[in-house]
Amino acid sequence: MTTTTSPSRGLRVVHLPARTPYARKLRGPDFRILNGTDISPGVTVPAAVTATWLLAQAPLTWLDVLHLHHIDIEEAAALERLLDACAESGVRVVFTAHDTHSMHGEASAFAERLRLLLSADVHWVFLTEGSRTEMAGLLNATPPGTVIPHGYVVPPDALRGREREHAVAPARFLMFGASRPSRDQLSPVVNWSLGTIDPDSSLLLLLRAFSPADFTPGSPVPLLLETARHDSRIRLSMRPYPTDDDVTDAGLASDILLLPYLWGSHSGQLELAFDLNLLPVCSRTGHLSEQYRQHEQLVAEPEWFDWTTGHPNLFGERFLAAVENARSRAGSIPRPLDRAFLDHRAQEHKAILAAYAEVYGAGR
Repeated sequence: MTTTTSPSRGLRVVHLPARTPYARKLRGPDFRILNGTDISPGVTVPAAVTATWLLAQAPLTWLDVLHLHHIDIEEAAALERLLDACAESGVRVVFTAHDTHSMHGEASAFAERLRLLLSADVHWVFLTEGSRTEMAGLLNATPPGTVIPHGYVVPPDALRGREREHAVAPARFLMFGASRPSRDQLSPVVNWSLGTIDPDSSLLLLLRAFSPADFTPGSPVPLLLETARHDSRIRLSMRPYPTDDDVTDAGLASDILLLPYLWGSHSGQLELAFDLNLLPVCSRTGHLSEQYRQHEQLVAEPEWFDWTTGHPNLFGERFLAAVENARSRAGSIPRPLDRAFLDHRAQEHKAILAAYAEVYGAGR
């Protein structure tokens, strides 16, 4: 299976997967994304492409670059065969290390995949210097790579004619995202409901559609839904997979974003808060503080709370104290979008694309 591409159209890149704003925005004059496009009559590269699907389309002469993202959801054997197929077809492989610990599955299986990439001809991208240092410590070797920041989540041009929705009270909270072991959804909602006495405050939960795996024994989801049903200030909104517009609209109708991570290396939601000038209530974990320091002269510092030290029974206390501090900081005037920061984001994105053009095209 082959397709021909004019050199003027740039390198052909497949993201595995390409469902996130981070992946979809990596397009420019030097490279283009094949996900969602036809590579031959009747064959379209899925947005959520898998290693198995790609192997079925071998030889991989129809693409130039494979950009890996969340490898912990791939079978190790299929990933290894895919790396071999890329080598055979001269496809450059790039891996963005979004996290230093697995978001899905066992830590040992994730480490196995990382070592597999380390043994192959793969160029690594790190979102912070701290994550590169941590990964080198985990692997006892420094992967060949480049630090390129995450950048925007919402394109600056998409916000040029937008503004935060007016509200009588600014204490509008937002929490969204899939149910993952790295994020606590239940105790923050319970603590917010019982600890927030302001009748004008509100909490929007933007949820991704649940799967059977979300209702295994011991799952917090039933209690989360029960809590929401008993507090009229909590509004649930579910989408099969929230679109960029769904998330942007929810952010512009809110003032404070709750980021109750139990662990994690990096947060795209924190970058979203910067884009929309939301005040984040964020656990100090991973390298999120470094993310803030990349922009600390341009954005408000998150209201941090620490879940990485101390007795676990104190975590709720720290979260609720951070919520109260954030509500006080938010004041009585909605936070407008910061146009100067949007201009900064646009310039930052040009630098990010230039960095990826170098990474993708190295050796060609």
